[in-house]
Formats: sequence, C-alpha cells, structure tokens
Amino acid sequence: MLESIRLSLYITLRNWTVYKKDFIANTSPTVADPALIMISLGLGLGAFVTNIEGMTYLQYLAPGLTVATTLFTSFFESSYGFYVRMSYENVFKAMLATPIGATEIVLGELIWVGLKGAAMAIGVSIVLALFGMMANPLLIPLIGLVGFLVAIPCGAIGLLATALVRNINQFQSVYSFVIAPLYFLSGIFFPVEQMSEAVKIAAECFPLLHGVKLAQSIFWEKGIGEAFMFHGGILILQSAIICSIAYTQIRKKLIN
Repeated sequence: MLESIRLSLYITLRNWTVYKKDFIANTSPTVADPALIMISLGLGLGAFVTNIEGMTYLQYLAPGLTVATTLFTSFFESSYGFYVRMSYENVFKAMLATPIGATEIVLGELIWVGLKGAAMAIGVSIVLALFGMMANPLLIPLIGLVGFLVAIPCGAIGLLATALVRNINQFQSVYSFVIAPLYFLSGIFFPVEQMSEAVKIAAECFPLLHGVKLAQSIFWEKGIGEAFMFHGGILILQSAIICSIAYTQIRKKLIN
C-alpha cells in the first residue's frame, strides 16, 4: 500500500513539474474568471439585488465562486487534461511499462486534482478576502480543505467522462448537460431553496452544492462545524462512490 502511494506521488509530482512551466498562463483564468463575474454580476446585478439573506449580492456570490473555481479546475484537468495525456501524449503507456499500474495512475491524478483544487480555492479566497468579502480571513485554510473535498468527486466525474467519451469533442456534451447545470443550479447565484423540489433533489446529488454550502458557512462564519459534519460527510461519501465507479471504467481504457 505504501509503495502504491509512493508511486502515485511521482505522478502528482510529474503533473506539477509540467504545470509550473506555464504557471502564470495556467493560473490567470482561475483568478480572472471569478473577478469578471464579481464585477459584471456583483456590481451590475448587485445594484438591483440589494439584499439577499441579509447580505449584498457581492457578499452572497463570493463563496460560491470560490468553489466553482475548484469545479472547473478539477473537471477540465481530469477530462481534457487526462485524455490528452492518455490518447495523444501516450504518457500513461510509458508509465505502465514501469512498476506503476492503473491504480497508481488514477490515485496520482486524483491527488493532483485535489491539491490543485485546494490551491486554486485558497488563491481566489485570498483575493476576495482582500476586498472584504470574507468575515474572518483567518479561516482561509478551511477553504483549501473545502476545495480538496470538492475537487476529488468533481475530478472523478471528469475521469468517468474520459472513460466514456469516444473522442475529445464529446466532452462538450458532458459540459453542456452535466457541468453547466451543476454550476448554475448549486446555489452560487441564488439560494437553492428558491428552486423547485425536483431541482433541489437533483442538485443535492452533485458535489458542488455541498461545497458551496461549506464555503458559505466559512465566508460568513456561520455554523461551520455543523456544515462540515453534514455537507463534508456527504462529499466524502460522494467521493467514495464516484471515484469507485470512475476507477472501474477508466482502468479498462488504460490497460487496453
């Protein structure tokens, strides 16, 4: 087991080595996209939506956008990124010729996705905290934990998509019918309680909603312990289920 983890960490390190070569280019969209949304919606729409759950619209948007960064970071890394490494660069074929197996590849990729999601969430939350969007900036490390908890199941969704698509263009359908609804209907832009019961139930089956609830509790410093017990527990359960399914499917593609 320890040997498997050690080999997995080499894969994580390999991805970091490649990623940091274009660090500015790779991280700039992560900061720019939430900033643009905060400006366009927070300042624009916020002029009309002056009170939402006792806060300004900017304050309401901030925690959800932090977690949304994790969603996109993890999904695109484990879908497009993994697919390119597997199908075009043949990185995994080379790895499988060594003591590294399919288990180590998947575990290493998920560790990388989790750490990357945590780092991105912390980076965005620092920027938002500087603009006064966080009640207690000392809680920023907890946002990193939320980012990790969200990145693992969302990354597993990306791996599952990679296992099921026949070519790289089909990821667009996955984004349109899974990731986009997940993004817009998980309480980032308006309270999930305002949605119909059917939509609420569907949203609760996906990880992002629970990540948003956790981030909101941290940003607003309200019921953090209870949120981690409930929503954090659900995220761990979802991670176990989705990762198991994703591993079973992606393993077939890796060893064939």
